[in-house]
Amino acid sequence: MADLKLTNVDKTYAGAVNVLNDINLEIETGELIVFVGPSGCGKSTLLRMIAGLEKITGGTLEIDGMPMNDMPPAQRGIAMVFQSYALYPHMTVRENMQFALKIAKMPKAEIEEAVNKAAKTLQLEEYLDRLPKALSGGQRQRVAIGRSIVRDPKVYLFDEPLSNLDAALRVATRIEIARLKEAMPESTMIYVTHDQVEAMTLATRIVVLANKGIAQVGTPLELYQAPKNEFVAQFIGSPSMNLLSGKITATGASTTVALDSGGTAVTTIATTQADEGKSVNIGVRPEDFVSTDGECILSAAVDYVEALGEVTLAYFNNPKGGDQLIAKLPGVHHELRGSPLNLTADPSKVHMFHNGLSMR
Repeated sequence: MADLKLTNVDKTYAGAVNVLNDINLEIETGELIVFVGPSGCGKSTLLRMIAGLEKITGGTLEIDGMPMNDMPPAQRGIAMVFQSYALYPHMTVRENMQFALKIAKMPKAEIEEAVNKAAKTLQLEEYLDRLPKALSGGQRQRVAIGRSIVRDPKVYLFDEPLSNLDAALRVATRIEIARLKEAMPESTMIYVTHDQVEAMTLATRIVVLANKGIAQVGTPLELYQAPKNEFVAQFIGSPSMNLLSGKITATGASTTVALDSGGTAVTTIATTQADEGKSVNIGVRPEDFVSTDGECILSAAVDYVEALGEVTLAYFNNPKGGDQLIAKLPGVHHELRGSPLNLTADPSKVHMFHNGLSMR
């Protein structure tokens, strides 16, 4: 398989509309990299630039050390799985998977071997003689993936492959993709999604795109536990991280923040005396809030409750305006609506940001 390197890559349309700027990223053989970000951030555009379906305006793309900017898509050693299955409806599963190899004039015996191997990997052997219309959505997506596997590409590109599936199929197919990656440990994959569960469960590393560039690159847990900025902190995790403004009142190995809403937060993030009085935002994930009878970060009446069975989402009006604050509490708590609640969090799980950047 392949290493892939993007250096100072830009994308501009019509010489004026810049959608991606100064993208620098190195992907190693065997990684499954997931691109995530808000709608319009350029996830699919970047994927299509790697595939050769969009021209790179500036910078360089290398695969295994070879420049690819001007290389035609068919010669890049890349296979792409699209959001739509894009299967030929009049062809059987076998014929769909054979098609690209026949066009490449591979020997018949090699084609059959490649198709049978891919069908076994994807558990499609009993469906090889069926037409796409006789398959479920998940099975069709497996055929689309199989059509890529038979080509034995250097890099696999997935453009939101599960977005057209219903919830149950999405879970099942996501697990199949994870198992496929385990079965092909040397394969290099780049996967675009807007679904955080897909990103967190599939990725070797996640690339968060925002504001025409890369906001942060890291493993799923690195992004969850140590976001570098407020955007990543709120984008990764569902529901989003709560942010409360305040000022630093005590510094040292741990830091105390007097919140504008009246509460007090303590974090294990170290600060110096020079930080005292600095305006900061405290970040607490909904699942890290716990009830307390002592000093609290948030004291407010529950505005709304969503009981999800294993957890309850309790919504609070933000005392300083802006987005509602959310606590994720274990169990079912219908009775909380309208009741006052005092919440705090373990200091090690309290984040702190200054001018949008993490102070951790």
